[in-house]
This record gives sequence, structure tokens and C-alpha cells, in this order.
Amino acid sequence: MILKGRGISKGKAEGDLVLIHCPFSFLGGVDTKSGSLLTPKELKGRQIAGRVLVFPVGKGSTVGSYTILELKRAGNSPAAIINEKAEPIVATGAVMAGLPLVDKIDLSLLRDGDRALVDGNNGTVEIPRVAEKHVVSCILKRKDRILILRRSEKVGTFKGYWAGVSGFVEKGEMPLETAFKEILEELGVNSAKLVKTGEPLMIRSGDVLWTIHPYLFDVDESKITTDWEHTEYRWILPNELASYEIVPGLDKVVSSLLANSGGARNCNSHAF
Repeated sequence: MILKGRGISKGKAEGDLVLIHCPFSFLGGVDTKSGSLLTPKELKGRQIAGRVLVFPVGKGSTVGSYTILELKRAGNSPAAIINEKAEPIVATGAVMAGLPLVDKIDLSLLRDGDRALVDGNNGTVEIPRVAEKHVVSCILKRKDRILILRRSEKVGTFKGYWAGVSGFVEKGEMPLETAFKEILEELGVNSAKLVKTGEPLMIRSGDVLWTIHPYLFDVDESKITTDWEHTEYRWILPNELASYEIVPGLDKVVSSLLANSGGARNCNSHAF
């Protein structure tokens, strides 16, 4: 997978990720003589030299910029830095030390130990072993209830989990085209009306990055006929979703589609 962010300090580097989940200060946070972390407590002693250091945002004294430069001169600096949001202290230190720095990256998509290619020129982070797959997730709504379906043992992924109508976006296919096709194939419903198109969501599960294209449809049918991909279905209230074992990201899909229903981005009714 390749994540697009913003290049702050130019250059390219590769290394294993050391992931810190809290704001980090280079001053007091790392031993410049050994290149090992002093904070946070759970990562104390972890080596950052030659690794890609990941943390949400920098904090602390402006001396932190010179600490990064000192790490570089001692041969103990990270190979690159990834942030959610780069602030001036870390940005200045990365530029002075010549370390690639990319920010505006969703850190929830990264895992400690991932091998990463950081490109500060183009503002990208590549994790070669993670494959990106595009799928649709269609939420069918009837009055105040939504349809969820339990995946059968015959499907390839997330067997036994509850989901919306879903499917892979085939090569050369538009996601909305996939959505209508899957509703027809899985439920035999040919009168679904498109209510809303959600912004794509990215969910990491193991070595797969799922890019999910959400759609909300209105249907009149209450009785559904499922195909081999599902064993049962239920019409539930949205707040009942937490009671079910669901596929990753389904809660976010439902929340995004049902929020601000008056501001639907795409309200063109489309029946097939």
C-alpha cells in the first residue's frame, strides 16, 4: 500500500517502523549517545538508529531540533520520521539533519515493525507487504432499520461475521456499479434507491488495506432472499449494531452514512 501525505523534509529512506502512540519530545526522549529511547516508558531502550520513527506530533523545547541534529552527527538518528502533524521543532530538526519527514499520515494504518519506504519528495509512505483492495459496503435501509447479513463459511474472508452487502470492485468497474451488482446478486433486489455516497474509508486488517466505498440505499422490501454468501439476515436499529460481531469498519460505514442525513453528497435516486 502507498499512503499519500505531505512531504516536509525531502529525501528517501527505508527502515522498520518504531511506533510511538503519544506526542514525543526528542529532548529527553532519546539517548543521543546510544540511539535508544528513554520515553515512553513501555519503549525504553528501543533502538531508533536506522529505523523509521513514527509518532503523532512533536512536543517540548526547541532544543529538540538540535537533538535530532546531534543524533545524526553521532550516527544514531532515525532513517526517517512519520507524523500525523509535523510541528516546527521536529520539522526544523529533520531538515537540518537531512532526514525525510512526511506528515498527514493516518497512523492507525501502520504497525510497529512494518518495513516502510518514506519519500519526503513526494510525501508518500509505502508498506510493500500490505496489499490494497477496493470493496463496496452497501447499507440498505427500510424506514428506521438497516439490513445486516451474516457471512457464510463459503466466503473468502470474515466468515461468520455480520456485514452489509459487500463485494470486490473488479478491474475496470466503478464502485457504484459494483454496489448495484452486488445487491442484485446477493439479495435479488432490483428496486434499491441510492440515497447517499460516503467518503471512502481505509481499514487495515493484517496485511490487507481495505479501501471501503460506502453507499446507503432505501428499499421497500422487508423479506430478503439471500444467496450462498450469507446464512441469515436481520433488520436492526443502527444503535443495535454494537451487539453483533461485525466486519472491520462496518460501524464507521454506518455512522458516516447516517450522520447528517440532510447533507447527503449524492441524492440521485437510481433504480436498476
